[in-house]
Amino acid sequence: MRITVVGGTGLIGTRLVRRLTADGHDVVAASRATGVNSFTGEGLAEALAGAETLIDVSNSSYLDERGAQEFFYGSTLNLLTYGAAAGVGHHIALSVVGTDRLAAGQGGYFIAKAQQQRLIIESGRPFTIVHATQFFEFIRSIADQATRSSVAHAADVLIQPMAADDVAAAVAEAVRAQPAHDIVEHAGPEVFELSELLNRDLHFRSDPRQVVADPLGTYFGAALDRRDLLPGPNATLASTRFIDWQESTR
Repeated sequence: MRITVVGGTGLIGTRLVRRLTADGHDVVAASRATGVNSFTGEGLAEALAGAETLIDVSNSSYLDERGAQEFFYGSTLNLLTYGAAAGVGHHIALSVVGTDRLAAGQGGYFIAKAQQQRLIIESGRPFTIVHATQFFEFIRSIADQATRSSVAHAADVLIQPMAADDVAAAVAEAVRAQPAHDIVEHAGPEVFELSELLNRDLHFRSDPRQVVADPLGTYFGAALDRRDLLPGPNATLASTRFIDWQESTR
């Protein structure tokens, strides 16, 4: 199968391209690094020529609502339009577990992600949206975003993170299936207090920052209820535990 991976040189894209190629697919890694810009449309028609499946694992470099909305709206419209013209039979997009809840909590970036999902769902194109929980690889960014005066003020919420390799495997699983015309959820095998997870990661890296669970803390600007970052009961759980992932990074 010929597959175009938009964002194919990023954290998930690199892993996904490697996995799909090993499975015997003809894979095009499309990104600005390879001369393809989904936002402007540059190189997009060529990258999608002959593709049966389009996978969007791209991301906005802007976390504010306006910047993220501009990127996801323009990029997603281009991918849907160019994909339809190329005869793509399955549009797969990676998004975040709890996107609608995070958007409702006034998380600007997540408002943009919710808009991206609506565009795909309402497009009439065959699609699958893969929802993944937060990646182990981004835990440091969560701590950095929450830090004020050398103290990380973690939102008082639960989290069920997963490894980037397992996220790539989840997206690859969607390739093997028929378009779901729905959202499918994937998560890690363990539930943590966010403050506990940040504390474990900082301790592992000999980072002296303190972590406190803050009832008024936000998650990248979104105000959350305790379980907003958790998947539903039908989520597929990955196998990689946090401690095993940590050991693999030594």
